Amino acid sequence: MTASPRRHATTSGDPVSHRYERQVWMKQIGESGQRRLQQTSALVVGAGGLGSPILSCLAGAGVGTIGVIDGDIVDLTNLNRQFLYTTADIGQPKALAARDRLVSLNPEIRIEAYPTRLNADIAYELMSAYSLVVDASDNYETRYLISDACVLFGKPLFIGAVSGFHGMALTVLPRKTACFRCLYPEPPSASMERQERARGIVGTTPAVIGSIVAQNVIKYIVQTGDWMAGKLLLMDGEGNRFDTVPLDRNAACPACGDHPTITELVPLRQRSGQTSC
Repeated sequence: MTASPRRHATTSGDPVSHRYERQVWMKQIGESGQRRLQQTSALVVGAGGLGSPILSCLAGAGVGTIGVIDGDIVDLTNLNRQFLYTTADIGQPKALAARDRLVSLNPEIRIEAYPTRLNADIAYELMSAYSLVVDASDNYETRYLISDACVLFGKPLFIGAVSGFHGMALTVLPRKTACFRCLYPEPPSASMERQERARGIVGTTPAVIGSIVAQNVIKYIVQTGDWMAGKLLLMDGEGNRFDTVPLDRNAACPACGDHPTITELVPLRQRSGQTSC
C-alpha cells in the first residue's frame, strides 16, 4: 500500500502540503506564511534568463497563482541560461513551455500562460488580476511600461536586470519608494541598448539575480526580512562583489512624483514589433 503524503493542518483548518515542509519549518514562514504564499498571485513578465529561476522558485515555494507573459519562442541560443527549457522545446512559445514545466514541478498551484508581448492595451487587464508584478523583461521600453503601470495601479514591483557577469535587483512600492523612472529618468539610445545586449550573458548571472528577486518576492509575501525596497542591489559577478545603494523617490518623477504627468499608459513601439518581453 502506498502511503499518502503527510499534511500539516493550518490554524484555519486548511491543509498545508507536505511539499512545503522544509520552508514551513522556518520561523519566518511557518504555516501562516505558507498560507499567504498560497493565497498570493504573481505576474512575471518575461520567461527568459531571469524569468526561468524566478518562475521556478515561486512555483516551488507554492505561490498560489503565477502568470507568465512572454511573446518569444524558445531558441537554441537561449539554452545557456534559460533553464526552464530543453532542446526539445526549441520552436515552442516560451510562455506555454514554461507553463508545462512549472505544472510538472508543482501541480498544486495555478499557472496562467500568456504567449504574447506586453503592451499598454493589455497591461491593465493583466495586472489588475494579480497581487504583485515581477519584471524579468529584457528591454527598456517594456521596463518603463511595467513600472508606470505598477505605479498607476498600485502594484508592488520586483525588478531584476542582468548583463555579462553583472546584475541588479530592486523593489518598488508605488509612491513610497523609487520607481524605475526615478532610477533611469531617460532611456538609453537605441545604439546604447544594442551595445548592452552585445556584451552577452553567462547563465550564472540571471540564475543568481533571479533567485534574489524571487527571494525578495517570497519575503515580501510572508512579511519578513529586507525586500530591497528603497535600495538597489548591484552584483559584480566577475569580482564576486555585492553592493547596496540607497534609492530615494524623485519628487519630480513624472510617474511617481508629487505631481505626476504620466496618468495613463501610452502604447509603446511594441505595436510595431520592435520590442519584446
